[in-house]
Amino acid sequence: MAVDEAILRALAAGRAPPTLRFYAWEPACLSLGRAQKATDIDLEALQVAGFGLVRRPTGGKAILHVDELTYSAIAPDTDPRVAGSIVESYRRLSAGLVRGLELLGVTDLSADRRWSSRRLAGPVCFEVPSDYEITCGGCKLMGSAQMRSRGVVLQHGALPLHGDVARICRFLVSRPDSARVRARATTVEQALSHPVAWDEAADALATGLAEVLNLYLEPGALTEEELAWAEELRAEKYATREWTRKV
Repeated sequence: MAVDEAILRALAAGRAPPTLRFYAWEPACLSLGRAQKATDIDLEALQVAGFGLVRRPTGGKAILHVDELTYSAIAPDTDPRVAGSIVESYRRLSAGLVRGLELLGVTDLSADRRWSSRRLAGPVCFEVPSDYEITCGGCKLMGSAQMRSRGVVLQHGALPLHGDVARICRFLVSRPDSARVRARATTVEQALSHPVAWDEAADALATGLAEVLNLYLEPGALTEEELAWAEELRAEKYATREWTRKV
């Protein structure tokens, strides 16, 4: 989380280009949405499992980052690919992500639906899709959330590759219905009936985004300045109890 905000800071200062980043988590970690209550989480169960806890700078509900691919897209809010409202930018980025999933062979995808009911919304991000999030066969496949700061848009998203999407339930105080979560969310492996490697998924999403959004992507590394800012943000914000348990 600190790295993503460091990239945002560098871009805002004119010291970094728009950036698409793919990553995984080690050890596995549960992330809270920016405004989510920390009391939703069973901290003892999380510690026993050896998993981390962090609060995202973006919104949404709890995500267990394990057996998945996480992306961040960071660009100036004047870039036509993310300009306008949050919904407008979601829809543009989702079109690229859908194309990437199609390149993997996933079918029956939708990213252009408004979900009118929030009656069953709970603490689990993947239990109920938000408007214009990506579903496969009606089940949520990919969740995303955004923040805007310093004239820059940062969008996060998570793509479960395999495993049990309901594992998160045992780390939540409310103990959501695991069967209900499994019925409403899915993974790439379930959609394809075979596993997909992390590198393959990252390559496909990058290709899809580049194709649909007319991007030229080239590999890059964090600058020394970004690394320094990331360490500062980690120490002073993301690793602190004040940030993680502030709500």
